[in-house]
Order: sequence, then C-alpha cells, then structure tokens
Amino acid sequence: MIKKFIDKLFSKTAAPASKKTPLGKRVEIPAEVHGIDPDLLDERAVKVVKTLTDGGFEAYIVGGAVRDLLLGMRPKDFDVATNATPEQVKGLFRRAFIIGRRFRIVHVVYGRGREHEVIEVSTFRALPTDAEAAGAVSGNEKTSKSELEGKSHAVDASGRVLRDNVWGPQIEDAARRDFTVNAMYYDPQRRLIVDYHGGLADAKAKLLRMIGDPDTRYHEDPVRIVRAVRFAAKLGFELEKKTLAPVQACIPLLANVPASRLFDEMIKLLQTGHSLASLAQLKKLGLVGQGGKVFAVLDAMLTDAGDLHDGVRGNFVRQAFEDTDRRVNDGRGVSPSFMLACMLWHEVLDRWTKIRNGGEPPVPALAQAIDAVFDARIGDISGRGKLAGDMREIWMMQTRFERRSGSGVFSLIEQPRYRAGFDFLRLRADVGEVDPALADWWEDFALGSDDDRQALLADVRASQQKAPRVVRAPRADAQAPAGDEADEDHAVAEHGSDAPAKKRRRRRRKPAGAGGPTGSEGTSATPSSDA
Repeated sequence: MIKKFIDKLFSKTAAPASKKTPLGKRVEIPAEVHGIDPDLLDERAVKVVKTLTDGGFEAYIVGGAVRDLLLGMRPKDFDVATNATPEQVKGLFRRAFIIGRRFRIVHVVYGRGREHEVIEVSTFRALPTDAEAAGAVSGNEKTSKSELEGKSHAVDASGRVLRDNVWGPQIEDAARRDFTVNAMYYDPQRRLIVDYHGGLADAKAKLLRMIGDPDTRYHEDPVRIVRAVRFAAKLGFELEKKTLAPVQACIPLLANVPASRLFDEMIKLLQTGHSLASLAQLKKLGLVGQGGKVFAVLDAMLTDAGDLHDGVRGNFVRQAFEDTDRRVNDGRGVSPSFMLACMLWHEVLDRWTKIRNGGEPPVPALAQAIDAVFDARIGDISGRGKLAGDMREIWMMQTRFERRSGSGVFSLIEQPRYRAGFDFLRLRADVGEVDPALADWWEDFALGSDDDRQALLADVRASQQKAPRVVRAPRADAQAPAGDEADEDHAVAEHGSDAPAKKRRRRRRKPAGAGGPTGSEGTSATPSSDA
C-alpha cells in the first residue's frame, strides 16, 4: 500500500503514456548559435532568476520574452518559470504576491509608484492525466465555484481549462504552452536556450505552430485564437496550415471566455505597435464584422464588413491608432483609456446628439450618452471604474474647451488629465471634426505667459461682442413670468436685440446670483459666455 502511494506521489516525474500532447525533446542551444544580445535583458528579471537558482531551484526567462530576444527586440515584459512552488517563490522575495485562481503565479515587485516593475514568476506545470482531463465540471468559473473548490485541475464541458495548478517537470511545462516559439527557456547565467519543440527554427522561419493538436488546444483555451492574431500582427508571422485550419470552427468558443479576459486581450492586441495590422488579421479570421461579435468595443468603431468607416469617423480612429503605434515603437508609454476613448467617441457623439435633440441640456446629455455606451460596449469588467473615470474626463473636457471665458479656463489647464483631453481635442481638429483654431488657442493658452493668456482672453471677448446675439423665443409650455419680468420677456421676444440692454443683462445674470458658476465647468454666468 505504501509503495503504491509513493509511486502515485512521484508519478509526475515522467509523462504517462496516455498523454496525447507530444513532449518533445530537450535541446540546449548555446549563445554562439542563438545570438541573443545580453544588453537586451532586464536586470531585474536576471536578478529573479539568480535568487531562485541561489535558493536551489531551476529558473529561466520564458515565453514571449525569449522569442523577442531571438528576434533582436527588447521585450516589454519578462516572465520567469521555475520548479519552485508559488509559496517557495514568495518566501525568497521581500515583495512578492501570489495571485490568480485559474493559474496561480507570483508577482515579484521592484520599485514603487509609476516606476515599479513586476516580474511574473510561474511554476512548471504538468500535463493533465486522462482522469483529470475527463473530469469536466458542469458550468463555468462563476456557476461552478463549489465544484472548483479544492481542485488543482478542471475543465468545462467544452474542454476549456478552468484550473491548471498541477506542478510538474519542465518538459511537460513546455508541452502545455501554446506555440512553439513561446515554449523556449533562456538561462541568462549560462546564456543557454532550452528548446523542446523546434521553437528556434520556427522563429527564424516566422511561423506560428501550435504544440499538439490545434483543435484540442483551442478548446482548452479559446483565447489562443486571439493570441495567434496578436503574434501574427506584431511579429509578421504566418499561421502554420494545421494551426490555422480549425480557427473558424472554434471562434464560437470565445463566447464562453470571461468578458474581462477578452477585454484585456483586446487591449494587448491593440498595443503591440501594429494595431492596424491587428485589425486586418481579425477581419481575415472573421473575428470582427458581421458574424464576429467577439469584441463589442471593436464592433462600435467598425462597419459590418469589419473595416474602418469612411470620412472623419474612420480617419479619427485610424490616426489615433497610428499615433499609438508610433508611441509604442518609440518606447513611450500608451494609455488604454485614451485609446478606448478614441474608439468609442463617435458612438458617444451619436448618442449625445440624439439626447440633446430630445431637449436635454448638453452636459447632462453627454453624461447619459457616456453611461449608455459603457453599458453597451464595456459592461461590468475588472478595472472598468478606473478606465471609465479617465475616459469620462477626456470626453467631458470637450464641452469645456468650447467655453473660453471666466475662471474655468485656468482651472481646466490645471486638471491632471488636461493633456489627455487636449490631445483628444487636437486629434479631432486634425481630422476636421472641430475648428483647428480652437486647438491652437488652447495650446497657446496652456503654454503662454500671464500676459499672453490675458491677451488671448481679450481676443475671445472681442470676438464674442462682435458676434450677433441669438434670441430664442420662450418655450410654448413655459409658465409666463409675472409683473415687470413678463413685460421684459415680451419686449425681448417682440423686439429682439432692440430691447433695452440693461433689462436683458439683468435677466441673464439672475441664475448666476442663485447658483454661482454654472455646472461642473466652473465658468461664470456672464453675458459674454452665453454669446
């Protein structure tokens, strides 16, 4: 009995014969063959590897970082794989946190604030046994929490992996990764690549090849379809024929993936520095446009055929993506909230126009339009609050830019998100959606001296005084004011601009006396601001 227990305990040291995914063969590739430039390495990732090996464990830089290093690119992120368990990893570092349920990993954190860096450390995982693979739960992550409790490995009825926390040897860890080019391990201390599945050859041939049976692997994790799009666009790789063949049939499986995970993958896809190429790949595989319906945010900005719209609407998104790609390729940071604000702006604009035409004042109408678009296109996803706050601020600033008088202009340029709001305005001006002179004025005002600013404000006041007043007739359903005010309203309605100026000013100033600055914009309720 004891012998059987010991045999079972250590059975993971070699792969069971029933496992269908090929294990591959370990090949060690020296520096003179792979040619990785050590200067492209992240010193903190190297430090994590050294700390783990000094602690008596195996550790390697792994995955996409190795692939990018082979292609002569500086990786954006560095991940580390080790045979240490998450608890053992956490015990070796001062600031390390175990996260995740589906995949338990450790985040090792260096630095603080915006300058902090996270090195993701994962434990070598084993391929599931036939019994583990067959043990499907009845629902998904949310509906089967009780069934998933305490399980190290679990799949749903379609074969999608819901839990994968069974530790094993490196050879099995390599086999359970998706593409051959992502299944290589780099030892920065010995400058050695460990390759089990011919990833080096596929990287040189610019080929994406799935490890194992592609149909089975897509069922295990349908997001691999989106990852294939991202790698193809970012690296200029082609999908190997067998890897490509089951994609169309597996697209419906994405409907079972949590919305927050798909949303995160979409953001990664559009921040590769090749966003327009990514859109082309999505269309090619049928993931956007008619029949797609995988990414609600993308559907909002594309035609039914999966293309950008013609005219200002399409040019606006195209230029936003081109600017984002330039920033990524220049090594500068990009903001997901700004990019998403650009992608959804014209749907917000359409809804805003309809609500205003229904009689709602501009600012409340814009707020309602924003809420409706968030509910329709983003939904309840992790991180929505922060994204929504930043996007809302960018959009609401667009109404404030139209008002260039009072103290509000000074408070606006002091806003933390002013630069993002102005960049958004400048983009609108560049595609002809608003007058470029408006963006020029705000740029001059933000950068100008006190004297420059006063001169700019004086120019606005002068232009507003020259502009003819627009006199609106009172609403038919409005209650007639009493006494002298009724006579005043009658005079304005009947005589227009010939009505006594004193009375007209007094009537316009009345709301300011009751409530001070108007709305959230903080502008004074003066006659010039209403012109």
